Amino acid sequence: MSRGKAASTGANNETHTWQSRSSSRKRTNSLNPPAQPPSQPLAKTTLAPSACPECGATKIWRDGFRYNRANGNPVQRWLCTQCGYRFSDSSWNGSEDSEHHQKVHRQSLNYIGTIPFPRQVCVLAEDSKNLASITETRQENPTREGTTQNADVKGKVVEYAWWMQKQGYAPESIRGNQSCLRALQTRNADLLNPESVKEVLAREARKAENGEKGWSPNRRRNVINAYTLFLKFYGLQWEKPRCNVTRKIPFIPQEKEIDDLIAGCPKQVATFLQLLKETAMRSGEAKRLQWTDIDFERRVITLNEPEKNSLPRIWNNASPKLLAMLNALPHSSLKVFGESSLNSMKATFGRARRRLAAKLQNPRLLQIHFHTLRHWRATMEYHKTRDFLHVKAFLGHKRGENTELYVQIEEKLFQETDDDFTIQVAHNIEEAIKLGEIGFQPFDVIDGVHLYRKRK
Repeated sequence: MSRGKAASTGANNETHTWQSRSSSRKRTNSLNPPAQPPSQPLAKTTLAPSACPECGATKIWRDGFRYNRANGNPVQRWLCTQCGYRFSDSSWNGSEDSEHHQKVHRQSLNYIGTIPFPRQVCVLAEDSKNLASITETRQENPTREGTTQNADVKGKVVEYAWWMQKQGYAPESIRGNQSCLRALQTRNADLLNPESVKEVLAREARKAENGEKGWSPNRRRNVINAYTLFLKFYGLQWEKPRCNVTRKIPFIPQEKEIDDLIAGCPKQVATFLQLLKETAMRSGEAKRLQWTDIDFERRVITLNEPEKNSLPRIWNNASPKLLAMLNALPHSSLKVFGESSLNSMKATFGRARRRLAAKLQNPRLLQIHFHTLRHWRATMEYHKTRDFLHVKAFLGHKRGENTELYVQIEEKLFQETDDDFTIQVAHNIEEAIKLGEIGFQPFDVIDGVHLYRKRK
């Protein structure tokens, strides 16, 4: 309840101030100091009013005193709990001329209707017109500055994601396309205006050319494809801008550098890296791997949920090291690597990678990512077998153009090496297992004896 300086005018033009019983502070007039209350204690002779003079309610509360400036006599104040009417003794028993009463509106202060009069606080007279024009502009355009899309456009993006799900797109594709559209929205692009989207793409391309933090050609291509599908959903078309993407040669680390990372990472991330090293899975495929996909007795790992529309794959030569690391993980979830997100695992790997790169003084470790192990495994697999179709099936590629990259890398990395091999013979299963663990590959059977070879 708001309380302040109370002023009243009567026959004697008296000015009054009041003091609440709940507070020791007095609301006073800065020009005329209030008279002090009488030194003798007040006799409790004032009787409470029988009812509120405004609404007739009988629930009346005492609401402090006010003091007459002329003689300093206290006057009891009252408050009606029903209608909020505040009055004093003199206003209901007629003992003194006074208009000192008011109606208190009990409404929520968060409601705009509680403000009785529009006021301009701390505004000079010459600035009041500018303030009024600003107020009118805000009322006409209620959209906040910096807001790029209204609720309707954001709702269309949600409808677009639901449409992609109904069309059978992979969850990764849906999340990726939504991310592209949100990136356009945060850069003030109007998704219903293709020319606005082209301006954002051109701006990001110019930033990348000037060495600033802009979109790479791959990122721009993904945004263009996502927006093209968005327009197709709404029956619209546009002329796609040009985007030339040059395929880069991936970084191929040494095996020792990969082993250093595996040894220095936490247990779960180290197991994840060892799995990628041996199977060349994509990180998303490995993250969805379940315990039922691993046969520890036969050393078989099966992938039935591949990404990027690739083929399912199976590996029957998992190393004992990998199986032991997998078996040491907690079995608290259906998934091998738990329910945490892949981004969380990437963040943990990034911190461990930076620490190991500084400790080992090897900045090449910073160039190793999860997908780098797939490139490394594909290159090494072709180097060992020189079998193009084997590597294509090993990676799950449907088209041979994707596999040709690793043939080119292998020829450049190992062009000085010859085709000399070390050949070993396996007479039983135990010998075959030992040869397979150290990198030997079977290539022929003569008189029931299995021959294994390995490049020198």
